[in-house]
Amino acid sequence: MVELTIDDILDAQKTLEGNVKRTPMNHSTTFSKMTGCEVYLKHENLQRAGSFKVRGAFNKIAHLDEATMKNGVVAVSTGNHAQGVASAAAIFGINSTIVMPKGAPISKIEATKGYGGKVILYGDSFEEAFTKAKEIEETEHLTLIHAFDDLYVAAGQGTIGLEILDDLPDVDLVICPIGGGGLISGIATAIKSKKPECRVVGVQAKQMDAAFKSFKEKKLVQTGKGTTIADGIAIKRPSEFTFSIIKSKLDDVVVVDEEEIARAMLLLLERCKSVTEGAGAVALGALLNRDIAKKGEKVVLVVSGGNVDITILSKLITQGLIGSGRYRELKVLLEDKPGRLESLLKIITKMEANIIDVNVDRFSPDLPFNHVIVDLSLETKNLDHSMTLVEEIRKHFQIP
Repeated sequence: MVELTIDDILDAQKTLEGNVKRTPMNHSTTFSKMTGCEVYLKHENLQRAGSFKVRGAFNKIAHLDEATMKNGVVAVSTGNHAQGVASAAAIFGINSTIVMPKGAPISKIEATKGYGGKVILYGDSFEEAFTKAKEIEETEHLTLIHAFDDLYVAAGQGTIGLEILDDLPDVDLVICPIGGGGLISGIATAIKSKKPECRVVGVQAKQMDAAFKSFKEKKLVQTGKGTTIADGIAIKRPSEFTFSIIKSKLDDVVVVDEEEIARAMLLLLERCKSVTEGAGAVALGALLNRDIAKKGEKVVLVVSGGNVDITILSKLITQGLIGSGRYRELKVLLEDKPGRLESLLKIITKMEANIIDVNVDRFSPDLPFNHVIVDLSLETKNLDHSMTLVEEIRKHFQIP
């Protein structure tokens, strides 16, 4: 099996210089206070094409010979790799064909086209789309740029690890998302080669946890189809190549659930003014909800991408607010008499909750005679405040 080395990553760094951004790594006072660690964010969501993927794609294309390069490239992706390949191909002035599953986010499809990629929608999963890409590779004589199962791709992603060490030489822990494993394979190889005592922990979405199970069971495990807001890491299994690095260089792999991901996205948006997709937020979700860091440690979170579909951003924000107890929808049954609604609203005001919306339903067929249902949308401070408010309302009114 081909082995990824630190020399491959150092070569990739030279190849990428001047063509791919060196992304900022910023200290977060907010997350440091929340965790007792010194927390830094490696902002790959500010990378060209909105994610780390352009690093690996550019490095791979740069190593093609001239004749092969002129034929063009093909890739399969749920979104970010598509944009990375299309963007890198545009830099080289060559054609790119991108096969995406039919359910890929519209924003990522349109962005890929915007970078010059020819998009083909095929199948309902990454695996089905990959079969189509292999067919195109053979019939049209294009070069397949794999999303993670490639030494040059992983080496390109590993340049993130070199940048982390340059900016924070005394880093204690790096937390990184895992999909197919190309990103963390590159980063872990770079980190462990230069600073072996630094821990590297991978994070997966609980709904798609093949790398987590593979790491724990010490053998490759494939999971079934799952749905997660972290669609960028929704891969059924890592490759033999990436798993060999994952099992030998990672200190641990953990999973986070959908609510934890949504809350992390909201925190990054609100506290850091940083737009991230689900996959880009899992590292923060893990730090906040799993016991993986020690007090006082210097921790780097890899924010892998920011290509979130704007049409679902509002929904995700709402889910995050609900999960953190800052948004509450409530139905209250009232007698249809003057002053009853006013009394309800006074309780809410006294409890210092903010009323976002009020709707009075008088006509539902199952309503008791001479009663109404009041639908409330409320902004609350936290989970405790939300529960206390509900209990106070329950003392005076019926909550169906």
